[in-house]
Amino acid sequence: MTTMTADLRYPIGEYEPKPFSIPQKVEWLADIKFLPLQLENAVLNLDEAQLYTPYREGGWTIQQVVHHVADSHMNAYCRFKLGLTEENPTIKPYNEKLWAEFSDVQKLPINISITLLHALHLRWHETLKYITDEEWNNRTVVHPEYKKTMRLWYLLGMYAWHGKHHVAHVTSLRERMGW
Repeated sequence: MTTMTADLRYPIGEYEPKPFSIPQKVEWLADIKFLPLQLENAVLNLDEAQLYTPYREGGWTIQQVVHHVADSHMNAYCRFKLGLTEENPTIKPYNEKLWAEFSDVQKLPINISITLLHALHLRWHETLKYITDEEWNNRTVVHPEYKKTMRLWYLLGMYAWHGKHHVAHVTSLRERMGW
């Protein structure tokens, strides 16, 4: 169950890594599998004015949040594939703040990214469910921005959290605004 916090930036709290376990793997894989539907339900029936409302003062609009999740998870999918096919590859960081300002994010309807997420997460989940326990613990990528080696297990938890984190941005705004 997701617990809400008073910090609007982190409505479910910040990501906290957890040790490998089968029950945790099952939970995080389900988070990846069902994120597109959860995000789609979170934005259901929002009008254009609501979509262009920031989830907090100084934060992204709901429109930007939805497109950001698609951008982020496309990168995540590639990071996992690299981590599974290369020895400790260096992944490519990207400037998510600048990506959120592009015309596609500003002008395209969110259903484009929702549709993309449904297809992407189907592929991603299919890949993830066949990763062995040994690979979860031993396959790694290097994040050059953080100068840190990350296990695929860490990334799974982070992206499971990431999806819920942004769904909570939308649902907590809806709750606060009475939408």
